[in-house]
Order: sequence, then C-alpha cells, then structure tokens
Amino acid sequence: MHTPVTIVGAGLGGLMLARVLHVHGISATVYEAEPSPTARTQGGMLDIHEYNGQLALQAAGLFDEFRGIVLEGREATRVLAPDGTVLLDEPDDGTGGRPEVLRGELRQLLVDSLPDGTVRWGHKVGGVRALGEGRHEVTFADGTTAVTHLLVGADGAWSRVRPLLSGATPAYVGTSFVETYLLDSDTRHPAGAKAVGAGAMVAITPGRAIQAHRESAGTLHTYVALSKSQDWFAGIDFTDSVATTARIAQEFDGWAAELTTLITDGDTAPVLRPIHALPIGHRWDRVAGVTLLGDAAHLSRPNGEGANLAMFDGAELGKALAAHPDDVEAALAGYERALFPRSTEAATEAARDFELIFGDTAPHGLISLFTGHEQSR
Repeated sequence: MHTPVTIVGAGLGGLMLARVLHVHGISATVYEAEPSPTARTQGGMLDIHEYNGQLALQAAGLFDEFRGIVLEGREATRVLAPDGTVLLDEPDDGTGGRPEVLRGELRQLLVDSLPDGTVRWGHKVGGVRALGEGRHEVTFADGTTAVTHLLVGADGAWSRVRPLLSGATPAYVGTSFVETYLLDSDTRHPAGAKAVGAGAMVAITPGRAIQAHRESAGTLHTYVALSKSQDWFAGIDFTDSVATTARIAQEFDGWAAELTTLITDGDTAPVLRPIHALPIGHRWDRVAGVTLLGDAAHLSRPNGEGANLAMFDGAELGKALAAHPDDVEAALAGYERALFPRSTEAATEAARDFELIFGDTAPHGLISLFTGHEQSR
C-alpha cells in the first residue's frame, strides 16, 4: 500500500487498526493527546465478546496474549434489590463467551504489539482541514501539523475528525454515572465486597442504580447511575468529594448499608460521567481520504458493546485496506457499507437495553435482559 495511514486516537479501536495494518505489512502513525499510556486510569472491566471483540483480537494475532490477561471468574453476575435481597445470582461456570479483562491491560497489550514510535504521545489535535484530493492537514495544540493521505478518526465521542464527514454531535441521554473505587475491599470494605460477589453486581430501581465490578487485587469499581438533568449535576461541586458523596448517597436513602457503602466508602474522588450518544443510524456520505471508527462513528449508550465494536471496526478497516492496497477509496467504501448497518443495529439494541435497565420496569427489565437476551446471543 502506497498511502500512509494516519490515525487520531490511541484507544482500543485506533490501536487495533494500527496492529492489523502492521500484521499486513502496512505502516501507520497514531497520534494521541495523552502524554503516555499510563497518563490516566484507563477505565474498568471489559467483557470481550465472541462475535466481535474476540474476532478482532484473532485478526490482530493477539488472541493467546489476550487469554493471558483474562481475570477468571469475573463473568459472575448479581442483581440485588435495594434492601439487599438477591434477585439473580449467576456464577461464572467457565462456559461464558464474554471473558473479562481490565481495559488498561488490554490497551497496553495493543501498544506493546506495535513497532516503537507508531504511537506519537502528547499530540492533542486542535483542528483538521481538507486540502483537496483526499489529503487533510491535522494541526496539533503545540502548533505542529501533519498532512495525511488517509485519515482515520478513532478519537472518541468528541471527535475532531468527525466534522469532516458529519455535522452530528452527541446528545445527553438523561442519565449520568458517578464513578469511584473501593480498594482492598475484602479487608477494608467487607460488607461491600460480599454484596458485589465475584464479578458484577447491580442494584436498581427506575432511574437510579448502584453498579459495581470486582477488578484485580480486591478493587471494587463503583458506577452510580442517576437519571437526572445536567443542570441537577451542575448544582453539585465535584471538587468537594465529601459533599458530593453525601449528596449522591442521599438519592439512595433507605437502601441497604452494604449497597450504600459502595458510594460512601469510596477511596477515590467521585468522578462525573455524563452519558451521551450520537443519533441512531448515524452515517455520512463518502469523503475521499477520511473515515471514522468506534465512538467517533457511532457513540451509543453503554451496554458492553462499545469497546468490542471499536476493536471490530479497527480490524475490519485494517483488513479492508490490506485487501485493496492500490485502491483506498474502494477499501473505505466497502468498510463503511458494512459499518453503517452494523452500528445502527448495535445502537438500537443499546437504546433498548438502556431503557430496560433504567426505565420503569427496573429491575425486572434488567433480569430479563440477563436471563433471556444474553442467552440468545
């Protein structure tokens, strides 16, 4: 292939694309705003699915390495009532198709699989403009620039590349997560650790939930979900951790202590994560020399598919480019023809799942999702 590939964003999708290209002997450069791969916490647990994420890892030649970072037993799932009653308790019997890994470890696996210098850390994109004939100029925050022949936006929800293709912007879906961690939980937070169990736990009523996942070394990662307006959250001073924790916990007054402890006993400052989504069915007309993958292309409500889809997108785009070494536009057109219906289906499903989880039927909608929909996959 004679056209160098420029990727904006060193998340799982952008790195997967670079890796699959490397497997096929095609070089790429990945520009990433973060100064290093360890500059921030890389999120929590990911369940990697047989029908997309695992296929991408196989295309990347990294499946055995992936199996080496799987945290065994973490597919266990519990649903609790607000009073602590166990409504659903599914152990991890080792037969599930969604093994769990830490996002940071998976990302590092991909980084380590690339030639030195592939990822240019500390390159925050300030803007992108078209130069004509499929070429684009990327301007970085430090004033430097790069001219591209093939530009891929793998830069997430607030993509700087997306405006080249689409005027769509993510919209708030009406729910936000508040995130915190409990460390060394089996020793320091035994009641919370017992409530969470071996894998994931959700306690939920319409519009509010306490979710937690057991990570490595006894760490519990808590996501508190509240269906509130952005103005409501703006009224909370998140720089005051004590006051923030108390205000969030107030929304769960009367819930069992072993559940509210997952909020009040947090060992890290609470972090607000508003949930946004692009319109379902988001697509664009073919524009020479540029495309998108992952959340930049199809940000949707979280339901466990986002990281898997991003990796699958990256692998599929890499394979398409390798299959058309002398016709980039044919590769991009073929990739997008498959991308649009795939992402529309996934976004539709995510919206339905989100309503089942947080809507008026909670927790029964969530239980039906686990016991019915999950098995039908």
